[in-house]
Amino acid sequence: MSNVYVITGGTGGMGKSIAELVGKEGTILLADVNEERLIQTKEELSTKGINDVYYQTVDITNKENIQELVEKTKSLGSLKSIINTAGLSPTMADSKKITEVNLLGTANILDAFIEIAETDTVAVCISSMSGHMAPKQGPYMDILKNPLAPNTVEAMEQIAQGNSGTAYSLSKLGVLVMVEDQAWKWGQKGARIVSVSPGTINTPMGRQESSKQEQMKVMLEHTPLQREGEPMEIATAVNFLISDAASYITGTDLRVDGGTIANIQNMNK
Repeated sequence: MSNVYVITGGTGGMGKSIAELVGKEGTILLADVNEERLIQTKEELSTKGINDVYYQTVDITNKENIQELVEKTKSLGSLKSIINTAGLSPTMADSKKITEVNLLGTANILDAFIEIAETDTVAVCISSMSGHMAPKQGPYMDILKNPLAPNTVEAMEQIAQGNSGTAYSLSKLGVLVMVEDQAWKWGQKGARIVSVSPGTINTPMGRQESSKQEQMKVMLEHTPLQREGEPMEIATAVNFLISDAASYITGTDLRVDGGTIANIQNMNK
């Protein structure tokens, strides 16, 4: 049976780069909200010699959509990795939608895909360096620990007060919390779960944020490596984490941010 690598947000800058790398190892199943972009991405990957590619239109806030994605995965082979790159950045949506996609969407994906996790399956969730900027204590922690509770979005809205930047940081902190909380659960199946926190990355989403948010320029000025990261630098980190070389790494986050968070934390001491 073929190893299947499911990539949500598969038409984005990071999703595409990850598909390009892991596509050499097995079957790729791309998931995204836009079918046109999925067809285009499949064609792009084909020009790079990645031909074992399937796709499905999926909204990760829709549990039925996700269940259909799980069934499609099962029909293609065994789940080697579910890589959740789908997400919205602060200028892309309002605070409520950001919470729904980044927090609830991630929780939905993990909840559905653990059912078909096997020994050596790896779940990878894309968080963000912004998740490291929100304190790991506060009224939101109880909510983030139970993201599938019925009133999660409303409760987070009260805290974010309509601020999409706050909603984004807290949703990405939620991803970090989920990965730590679920390590035991995935471990019971012999599977691993990790997150990756990108810094300022040169993707269409990253460029949109940079053009609309002054803070992004400030972040870049505080980045020790003095440049943006490239999508392939996220992809190589993900590729390592899902490989046998990382077989004892689970329940933790890897920051791929050019040292930004380390430097900011140092400045704030």
